[in-house]
Amino acid sequence: MNHDTFIGQVQSRARLDSRGSAEAASRATLETLAERIPAALADNLAAQLPTEIGEHLRRVASAPDQLATGTRMQPDEFFDRVAQRAGADLPKATFEARCVMEVVGEATQGSLTGKVRQSLDEELADTLFAGSTGSA
Repeated sequence: MNHDTFIGQVQSRARLDSRGSAEAASRATLETLAERIPAALADNLAAQLPTEIGEHLRRVASAPDQLATGTRMQPDEFFDRVAQRAGADLPKATFEARCVMEVVGEATQGSLTGKVRQSLDEELADTLFAGSTGSA
């Protein structure tokens, strides 16, 4: 999957009015995910995504001032961070993050998104992957 297709899929599924909004939702979701999952897993996931999309994961996971990856977060905290980064309210950010993760699941090998899901607390994984078929 290339960058334009990825962003187009996010825009369509999240019913966003612009590609810029889809870019923002993707960036916010993946940067927050990179804070939550182990750095090696973020790097593996980034390697399977279009370069421009994968950079959102790499930038956070490899930042020198990044205290730790794999930080435990309650679902509300995770989605609050996504909302702040995307400039969206919590329900909208939650929906958009789910859409981004659906596209991530289709753009990568299914086993990798399964590993992402396994690295998350059950409640966060259930919320983030709600409705997704490619992540189980």
